[in-house]
Amino acid sequence: MSKLFTFEKPLGMRDTLPFLYKVKKRVRQAMTNEIEQWGYEFIETPTLEYYETVGSASAIADHQLFKLLDQQGHTLVLRPDMTAPIARLAASRLYQHGNPLRLAYHANVFRAQQREGGRPAEFEQIGVECIGDGTVTADAEVIRLMIAALEKTGLERFAVAVGHIGYVNALFVDILGNEERANVLRRFLYEKNYVGYRNHVKSLPLSSIDQQRLLKLLELRGDAKVLASARELVQTEAGIKAVEELAELWNALRLFGVADTVKMDMTLVSHMSYYTGILFEVYADGVGFPLGNGGRYDELLEKFSCKAPATGFGIRLDRLIEALPEAAVESEIECIVFSQERFAEAIELANEKRRDGKKVVLQHIAGIRDIDAYSKRYGAITYLLGRAGKEE
Repeated sequence: MSKLFTFEKPLGMRDTLPFLYKVKKRVRQAMTNEIEQWGYEFIETPTLEYYETVGSASAIADHQLFKLLDQQGHTLVLRPDMTAPIARLAASRLYQHGNPLRLAYHANVFRAQQREGGRPAEFEQIGVECIGDGTVTADAEVIRLMIAALEKTGLERFAVAVGHIGYVNALFVDILGNEERANVLRRFLYEKNYVGYRNHVKSLPLSSIDQQRLLKLLELRGDAKVLASARELVQTEAGIKAVEELAELWNALRLFGVADTVKMDMTLVSHMSYYTGILFEVYADGVGFPLGNGGRYDELLEKFSCKAPATGFGIRLDRLIEALPEAAVESEIECIVFSQERFAEAIELANEKRRDGKKVVLQHIAGIRDIDAYSKRYGAITYLLGRAGKEE
């Protein structure tokens, strides 16, 4: 190996040092505890999946998939998300009799990057999937659970934007006439490029009324009052149904007591093509990307020969940690520094502390070059040196 690459990592990969590992562990535990309180059961799926099944069903762009061949010549992928693998597992083994199924996960997912740009190619997600419940109440539940889990981590200032993919689709296809033209506008919305959206709409060969309808869409963000204006823009059954579902969702979130955390955003779209209904994203101060997202995907399980409605969310742990206030993490590890004469005594003391649930390092004094620098790593240090000994 060239010395140039001795300390390099593959593009987009990250090391996790002890301080960050402790923060991640604390945040992960807070979220998983809350999720379990809501009756969701954690599962694990393989890191490798078949490209022809989970890979193609994941809705992640093909160029972002890590691919490799097994010894039989089958194309495998490192899982690019968790929703598709859980859909596979639920369809094959867990979803029975049409009754709702509540599953949860915390796992690393992998998406190849063409350039660094600060984007990780491997990151951890925590989330839930509610499978088999097609009611709006289920959508409200996963949004409320997401908010509760985030609050448990200490996150204070955040907001959830809620929309409906059916609304945007109905409006665009009704006015533009085909999916190809609609996709251009969806791309502007996904990139939050509202200036580009306006300019493109004004360049389209449409009547002034239809142009105004498309431009009016950008104003439909706020509380439940925007739903009345949203209803006026659509004329198709699918668009009206989407507005009605959002109104029902808002009422459910109000009963859950989190309406103040949620805002309607009728411009919301997603790059994940399997979403079919209500969808949402969560934002926090100081972070330029969504911390997580979710929504309804009623057609995904059909790709695994199982028809079932589903909804869920996933939170990016790295982005969540970036949004949390910095907090000093004091070492919980104690250290016993001993001389050879007191080795047996040091072992006995370490065993006693560990039985009490403490984390203890046992270190021979001869193995330390700089005692002052070494001692700064630990929350407490005990010295057992010489015959008389020195204890602190």
